[in-house]
Amino acid sequence: MLEQRRSFLAASAALAAGAFSARMSGRDSARKQAKSRSSDAARGGARPGNPIGVSTYSFWRFGEAEHLPIDRCIDYAAQWGFDAVEVLEVQMLRKDKPYLNELKRRAFVNGMCLCGMSTHQGFVSPDVEKRKANINRTIDSLELAYELGIPTIRVNTGRWGTTASFDDLMANRGIEPPLPGYADEDAFPWVIDCFERIVPLAERLGVVMGLENHWGLGLTPEGVLRIVDAINSPWLQVTLDTGNFLEDPYDRLEMLAPKAVFVQAKTYYGGGKWYTLDLDYPRIAELLRRHKYRGYISLEFEGKEDYHTAIPRSLALLRKVFSR
Repeated sequence: MLEQRRSFLAASAALAAGAFSARMSGRDSARKQAKSRSSDAARGGARPGNPIGVSTYSFWRFGEAEHLPIDRCIDYAAQWGFDAVEVLEVQMLRKDKPYLNELKRRAFVNGMCLCGMSTHQGFVSPDVEKRKANINRTIDSLELAYELGIPTIRVNTGRWGTTASFDDLMANRGIEPPLPGYADEDAFPWVIDCFERIVPLAERLGVVMGLENHWGLGLTPEGVLRIVDAINSPWLQVTLDTGNFLEDPYDRLEMLAPKAVFVQAKTYYGGGKWYTLDLDYPRIAELLRRHKYRGYISLEFEGKEDYHTAIPRSLALLRKVFSR
């Protein structure tokens, strides 16, 4: 009996020592985690890296037969591990409320958000009525984004329209002559005036517009900044596209990075339809970190490889370089 009691006391002491050791270990672990979080915060925030989205444009096969509907794009994005989906507005074949609600529900149950919407408008025209029509078109896009719970839309300046096809425009490296009797200098006031009329609604709805370095007056960083700086509003900033500066992109991307609210990242696996850029994504990620960009990176796959393999490959690349 005495021996059993001694064994019981010894076992109890061992259990108590183990529990104490576990508590101390747990406290040490908690302290280490807190220290790590504090260290992360000191570096600029505990959340690592940028969230990675994919534009439905990546599934829009440039004239090929398979044009995936947006709901299926959302399913693929979730299956492959993206954080969000950016919607290409012209890809929306329906805009009725039941369909919009279904897209929101689809994103929600897949654990992701609709992070942006790419829209189309053109203010580079001497025709006042055409500019008014494009103002109204952009207003419709803002209201559509609001209905979908999307926080930002990509906007463009538009272009002169003197080049017949987009293929020809790309063959000319995005450069297009003005209409006879006009110059780009004539068009900047038109574009600025149009955005001045739209910005109050963007603010009222809480939807940020991002002017993309695209074609037309957005062909150069100086052109984009001239418009954004003239408006001087947090509701018109920059959507930065990594693939739209065809020569010497890095200094140009850095010029726009301080005003970037959204980033579209191009990849070209299998070779691009119009051109292929060998983009240095570690360098691009570093320049965005330097300017403290913490927002979304949205993939725009523009290559000829099967999207079933190319989009996951692109995600792996972007995860790697934007992970901190």
